[in-house]
Amino acid sequence: MQQRLVILGSGESGTGAALLAQAKGYDVFVSDAGPIKDAYKHELDAHGIAWEENKHTLDLILNAHEIIKSPGIPEKTEVMQVVRAKGINVIGEIEFAYRHAGKCIIVAITGSNGKTTTTELTFHLLDSAGFDVRKGGNVGNSFARMVLDDIRHDRTAEGSRVFVLEVSSFQLDDIQAFRPKISMLLNITPDHLDRYEYKLENYVRSKFRIAMNQGRGDLCILNGNDPNIGQYLTENPQAIQCKKQLVRKSELKNGYVRIGRSYAFDVASTNLRGPHNHFNAACAIRAALALGAEPGQIEEALYSFQTPPHRLERVKEVKGVLWINDSKATNVDSVFYALQAMETPVVWIVGGVDKGNDYTPLMKLVKKKVRAIVCMGTDNSKIIKAFKSTRIPIAETHSAIEAVKTAAALAEAGETVLLSPACASFDLFKNYEDRGAQFRAAVLMMNDE
Repeated sequence: MQQRLVILGSGESGTGAALLAQAKGYDVFVSDAGPIKDAYKHELDAHGIAWEENKHTLDLILNAHEIIKSPGIPEKTEVMQVVRAKGINVIGEIEFAYRHAGKCIIVAITGSNGKTTTTELTFHLLDSAGFDVRKGGNVGNSFARMVLDDIRHDRTAEGSRVFVLEVSSFQLDDIQAFRPKISMLLNITPDHLDRYEYKLENYVRSKFRIAMNQGRGDLCILNGNDPNIGQYLTENPQAIQCKKQLVRKSELKNGYVRIGRSYAFDVASTNLRGPHNHFNAACAIRAALALGAEPGQIEEALYSFQTPPHRLERVKEVKGVLWINDSKATNVDSVFYALQAMETPVVWIVGGVDKGNDYTPLMKLVKKKVRAIVCMGTDNSKIIKAFKSTRIPIAETHSAIEAVKTAAALAEAGETVLLSPACASFDLFKNYEDRGAQFRAAVLMMNDE
């Protein structure tokens, strides 16, 4: 009898899972409480997969043998409470893809900050070294879509295939057997606590699920200086059952990543700006070495790596002023790292939808590095109040073009204009990518003369 698989949520994750499930012979139904993007509708229709949008019809959901839940759906929603009461097994897309991935090597990367850059860099190091490698997960293609592509090309029996996956805490909440060969836990700072009963310990526990199925022959790379990681390991000494490597700040000196006495990699000469990105590089390098990449290949790949868009992205230099797009910095911790990486006086563009930010941790860095503040949002009152005491000039703007024009008037040759908002983007923009793209476009329109 054909098993019925219901997928809740129709984004990249849900659509990828639906296509893979159909290819594996399931009776598939996709249900989304909101609208489904046209591109995904067309994919589902082209494959004859039934779907509904703007509602969850329980009669069509509760007859499932198993449910794949989008990571964006909280457990407290009505549909999930009914599903749990019914006792239907619920998994996530990466768990489902893992079941069908065949022989492969998985490098899974999580953390509150730096996941995407580290995922991109790890992929680049392995790709440059000649590995058969793909990247995706919480960024780019879903794991399920990549597995389906391999099935279509009859590649699932190849044991040398490598998947580098960015995974969020929400995705880790819905794994059961998912087991990476190499896991990375970059850092843990308070984030998404509304999904974790506003308890940091619940969020920390969720992050550590990345290693829960690892064992002999596997490797877990962790931040050896992160207090939340350190505390959890002290209180739960059996949390990591595989080999672990703790990456410490002492390995990052004078622009080099030093691994033991054998390796020293120059990262200061690369596009990876700031101590936090040098740490990310240390983790990626360790993963590449563990999989057999040659040090010379890694060194060469570090120089050719381009940072992902909206993450300390160098846009342009205009009249001696460097413009940097760090739109992905949607929390205070990310802005801390960005300001820490700045080497010249900063005109800081900040603002958006405040997520309950406490700006206190930024105060020392702002006083030291920021010469002017440009607020960009519909309500800038909290930012103005937070930094008024610094007596740093503060200007208010309400669009990317206005913010760029204002920053250009304030900045002087030899300085940096940094878009690092510390806030969500939904007051003026569709998302952080839209915010970064509008900022970039406004900068590129400027006259160099």
